[in-house]
Amino acid sequence: MKGKHTTEISISKIVSIAIAIVIGLYIAITGWYTVDAGERAVQLRNGAIIRTSDAGLYFKLPFIDSVKYISTRTQNRSFNELSTYSKDQQPAKIRASVTYRVPAGEAENVYLNFRDIEGLASNTIERQVPNQIENVFGHYSAIEAVQKRAQLTKDVNDAIKQSLENYPIIVESVQIEDIDFSRAYEQSVEDRMKAEVEVQTQKQNLEKEKITAEIAVTKAQAIADSTLAQAKAEAEAVILRGEAEARAITAKTKALQANSALVELTKAEKWDGRLPATVLPNSTLPFIDAK
Repeated sequence: MKGKHTTEISISKIVSIAIAIVIGLYIAITGWYTVDAGERAVQLRNGAIIRTSDAGLYFKLPFIDSVKYISTRTQNRSFNELSTYSKDQQPAKIRASVTYRVPAGEAENVYLNFRDIEGLASNTIERQVPNQIENVFGHYSAIEAVQKRAQLTKDVNDAIKQSLENYPIIVESVQIEDIDFSRAYEQSVEDRMKAEVEVQTQKQNLEKEKITAEIAVTKAQAIADSTLAQAKAEAEAVILRGEAEARAITAKTKALQANSALVELTKAEKWDGRLPATVLPNSTLPFIDAK
């Protein structure tokens, strides 16, 4: 009997030790958790938050503690075909995207109010982005929305960030990726642009013709100025030649008057040595001095 009782005690001890080992192993395996970079962990004990952990290795009590992870990485959410109207009542469908993140220090706030990041996005991004895009777009005419796309995007960014400034979320950027108007309006815009291009072409042609005419006038004026200058030069040359000839005649006249023998000498130089074939009665022979 005594041997049997001793055997039962040994088995009981072995079972207790085995259970203790199993429990110890379970605690060793499940009692630790890690938090990656780019997320925060909210540790709960019986449903109450006991701490918020950043990246690292941490211990929790099995069966009692639980851990909820909140990502602080940048998230992206797309919105396709948001229906809205411009200031001039043109219907449009807008495709937009939003990048956002949870601040590292707001993980506990996110869990308390939204449970997780999906709940946060559903109650903030999903609601405010369509509303603010519709409000801002309504202040732009259709043509302004196209021509002032950068300003429209900036105004949408400012409006969405302002609407979410009291929430544990940071909107990094909002992109207006596409604005799709009705086919009829797009055709009217295309026709208007063609008309504007035609007007600009006509203006350019008119300016070109104006420049060509100015060039022709300039050339004609240059030719006229050149002709006038040439005529003046020729007239002045004629005058100068006339004045020179007059001065030469005057000089010759004065010389002949001063020396009468020079006249006879000139006659003799020009005489060819022959007497005239016919002589009038009572006339004298040339170059013969009767004295």
